[in-house]
Amino acid sequence: MNAPVRTIADVAAGPYASVAEAVVALRDVRDRGIWSDGELTPWSQAVGAVAVRIAALRELLGSSSTSPVASSPASASPPHVGLLLAGTPEYLHLLGAAACSEIVVAGLNPTRRGAALARDAALADCALILTDTDHAGLLDGLPIDIPVISVDSPQWADLLARHSDDSDAVAPDLSGTPAGPDDLVALVFTSGTSGDPKAVRITQSKISVPGRMLADRFGIGPDDCVYSAMPLFHSNAVMVAWPIALFTGCSIALRRRFSASNWLDDVRRHGCTFANYVGAPLSYILATPERPDDAHNPMRVVYGNEAPAEVRHEFARRFGVTVVDGFGSSEGGVSVSRTPDTPDAALGPLPAGVSIVDPETGATCERARFDHAGVLLNADEAVGELVADGPGLFAGYWGDPAADAERMRGGRFHSGDLAYVDDDGWVYFAGRSGGWMRVDGENLAAAPVERVLRRHPDLVEVGVYAVPAGEVRGPGTIGDAVAAAVVLRDGADPVEVAAGMGEFLAEQSDLGPKQWPSLLRVTAELPRTASFKFRSRDLTERGVDPAGDGLWIRAAGSTGFIPA
Repeated sequence: MNAPVRTIADVAAGPYASVAEAVVALRDVRDRGIWSDGELTPWSQAVGAVAVRIAALRELLGSSSTSPVASSPASASPPHVGLLLAGTPEYLHLLGAAACSEIVVAGLNPTRRGAALARDAALADCALILTDTDHAGLLDGLPIDIPVISVDSPQWADLLARHSDDSDAVAPDLSGTPAGPDDLVALVFTSGTSGDPKAVRITQSKISVPGRMLADRFGIGPDDCVYSAMPLFHSNAVMVAWPIALFTGCSIALRRRFSASNWLDDVRRHGCTFANYVGAPLSYILATPERPDDAHNPMRVVYGNEAPAEVRHEFARRFGVTVVDGFGSSEGGVSVSRTPDTPDAALGPLPAGVSIVDPETGATCERARFDHAGVLLNADEAVGELVADGPGLFAGYWGDPAADAERMRGGRFHSGDLAYVDDDGWVYFAGRSGGWMRVDGENLAAAPVERVLRRHPDLVEVGVYAVPAGEVRGPGTIGDAVAAAVVLRDGADPVEVAAGMGEFLAEQSDLGPKQWPSLLRVTAELPRTASFKFRSRDLTERGVDPAGDGLWIRAAGSTGFIPA
């Protein structure tokens, strides 16, 4: 069953290599580097830029009375710098500066606004926020006492000029630099799909280990080029795209913001051979018009998570690439590596030291049992939480000891992800632990229902979530009802899709009767986080409020959907 795939645990158990050393090792590389807006910043120049930014930030974060942040209570060691920036070389220079010094950077999510953005900056203990022209307005009027500097301003340019050297080969001095495996480099906020985002501690090891593992796994070397269009404030870019380029010495091509229509042109322009994704980007790219020469491109491997099987297959066919979907989180406590023989619906083989346990009792769950049609027969007994025997790469949250304690209850890492495992040891994702739906006294998970609905030829995106049963089935009904939000393909008629939905569901032999949606919401787009993850709680809060969408309801015992 298990084809030999080198895992996170394998690399973590081997010799350690710091991100700081990887940065400095590129000081003499002049023919590869960072592509952005059609220009190449050679690694030699980028390493010099890292050294300049360390010096500049140390001046800004210094203790002298002339320092603009000297009076900030958050400026105690280690100093934290918030980054509210687009995906440009400047962002990577600042990440490199953090890796090669005592400075810690905190990626701020630009889709967070007002009090929520101020809350994140305060939680991260930012002594300074660096922003750019595109994002500076988001900070206007916020109730925060944190200095802000735009990297597009004359102030920043003058500061860098004071610390610049004529040679582009200047490198950071790593003597005394905290670059051990547990030393902090960055804070990355969780996606916030189930509550306020937490600030995950990103250490040298948490960047180094996955980057080196993936480079080895996919045979990436200096002649390759990584395409990175995912947000640089998210762990997918920080722990996948950036370190692969650092540790192999290959080029990395950035895009300020993800663009489905420009993806293929970018790949061809820069000769990109590896790309990362998280969430829905592959679906967005597939929604662009297909061209006869789509497969004529240099891309070899596309790696990420949360892409449905049918999307992975269609993307591989259309663009002539290998698509590999992994499973993990910003916390890094549990990761599952897909092997070549992994069933389409599964994540991969259950890793050593990882169990699926009952969230309430901690007992190991039963193996999943299915009927002849593939319907899960023992969801209550088989679906549980993915729990690891130790912390893995989890280094805790910043400023949230209660969340640390909850995540590491009993000395084991509790992922908060629901799953089940079959008799062959394959793990299947079932949703988030907060996403259980209690339907007619039975616990149901969203992911298996989503997998079935995605077979519908007119549906390009699907999100399954819970709504109070009383809002759909009438007053007095307790528990939850299954709701499905869908985005239709271009040209599909919502009325016709809703009219035929009952017939489609009846044809799906592996969909149990309690898994049938009672509410169908046809929408222009699913609510998603900045990292393209489905925000189910947004729709749960809407209930049966159309909010501009089309709503259809299926009465209990009926197979037909009628307008709400």
